[in-house]
Amino acid sequence: MAEKIKLTFLGTSDAVPSASRNHPAVLLTYKGENILIDCGEGTQRQFRKAGLNPCRLTRILITHWHADHILGIPGLLKTLGLSSYNKKLFVYGPKGTKVLMKSLLKLFGVREDYSIEIKEVSGRFFETDDFYLESKAMSHGIKCNAYSFVKKAQVRIDKKKLKKLGIPEGPHLKNLKKGKNIIYKGKKYSAKKLTYKEPDKKISFVLDTSLNKNIVPFVKSSDVLVCESSYAYELENLAKRHHHLTASQAAEIAKRAKAKNLFLIHVSQRFSKNMKGILKEARKIFRNSYLPKDLDTFSA
Repeated sequence: MAEKIKLTFLGTSDAVPSASRNHPAVLLTYKGENILIDCGEGTQRQFRKAGLNPCRLTRILITHWHADHILGIPGLLKTLGLSSYNKKLFVYGPKGTKVLMKSLLKLFGVREDYSIEIKEVSGRFFETDDFYLESKAMSHGIKCNAYSFVKKAQVRIDKKKLKKLGIPEGPHLKNLKKGKNIIYKGKKYSAKKLTYKEPDKKISFVLDTSLNKNIVPFVKSSDVLVCESSYAYELENLAKRHHHLTASQAAEIAKRAKAKNLFLIHVSQRFSKNMKGILKEARKIFRNSYLPKDLDTFSA
């Protein structure tokens, strides 16, 4: 069974939090990776409320340097230091992140008792045999990135077929994944018939941007698109003025990109009493739209 990618929505509000929704932050967990996308004020407490250990963090992806997306970083880093964090923490962001991150550490007196590596990124910036991370510039009045986590296509062995043929699991199967036929008890078995290809799995994050030509190509074929939807459609002019998206625009992006699922976050607190209206607006255009609450999880 292929290992799932898990998302934990630590914060789903916009610049002004509500009683039930914190500033933006989403944690992506896959195997040994725990990747935090943005870190609004209070994110480390959200970790505790979700029953998660912040010391398992491996990477932080900063979309941009507006306060509601980064003010949780100093406290989180301080907590890691006080909790004997012993990994190297990688912090990625748009151009200017190195200077701003160092200023943040100095301003709040955060001691680097562990190693922090800061990188300004564009395009594909981290890759393993299993997955890669990539970024694309967005339009928000300041330098801003969208991000995608892409789990690479894998060749999987069809265990049901093995069982039907009476072939036990073991090292004799290792060549099947390489596309090579195997011989078991004197009989030849075709790799093509005993394997199948599990396609790429793509999780994309578009937090804070105005509508622009980069979005749809970048999030194309996403299994999950986590997208900001700060405003309702009737406030489209206000959204444009503040470099944000409406729920309708987010849904149209998901539809054009042929995404499988759309999660709307960064919803303005002005809609606290009408969150269903935001969801209804999106679902008129894109059926598989969802409005997660803080601490909700989703596995893909």
